Amino acid sequence: MGEIYVRILVMRYLSLISCYVNATVSPQYSVLLAARDVEIRLYHESSWISAPVMGGTSSFNKSTHDGFHRLYQYIHGANEDDTMLQIAKPILTTITSTPNGLDYLVNMYLPSKPPMPSPQLNLHISNWKSRCIAIRTFPGFAQDDNIYKERSSLSFSLAKGFNGKNISVSEDKSSYSIAQYNSSSHNSGRVNEVWVNVLTCPSVH
Repeated sequence: MGEIYVRILVMRYLSLISCYVNATVSPQYSVLLAARDVEIRLYHESSWISAPVMGGTSSFNKSTHDGFHRLYQYIHGANEDDTMLQIAKPILTTITSTPNGLDYLVNMYLPSKPPMPSPQLNLHISNWKSRCIAIRTFPGFAQDDNIYKERSSLSFSLAKGFNGKNISVSEDKSSYSIAQYNSSSHNSGRVNEVWVNVLTCPSVH
């Protein structure tokens, strides 16, 4: 019964993000380093709205569904101005290990000054300072059974270095994020990314 319930939630989540196909804006960044399967990007200052999903036993799929559902309400008028907002790419789910299990934070980029969300949605607007992020792209659907493997592959790619350059990248091991760029109806050529914060931006000469 539990497995069927989770599948229903996943299908609802996928149907919700079907509107996502028309998203056209994304946070701005510059590529500092690139190898075959990893990039170091410098993301510029930006604003995000986030939906926390706590509980420790929740799954990535269920948490992303729950968080995105609240973000969806926000951009469709559940805010202090009752205004419709443009949806942006990617939907970014941050996963953090805690003593009680895993916490999730579902984030959406805000391209302009946003109205405050309705209090009952439990959403938070934050301003990100510029930061370096290590990125690995992977295809298909991001699911509970493959995201940690992609996280481990990113660490392996960082350890290999960048085309023989003597550059050390120190990654933040406390959390990682999964970025999803496609709607549920997009079955081929899907693009996802695993993100890890870089503790110190590398010097590039």
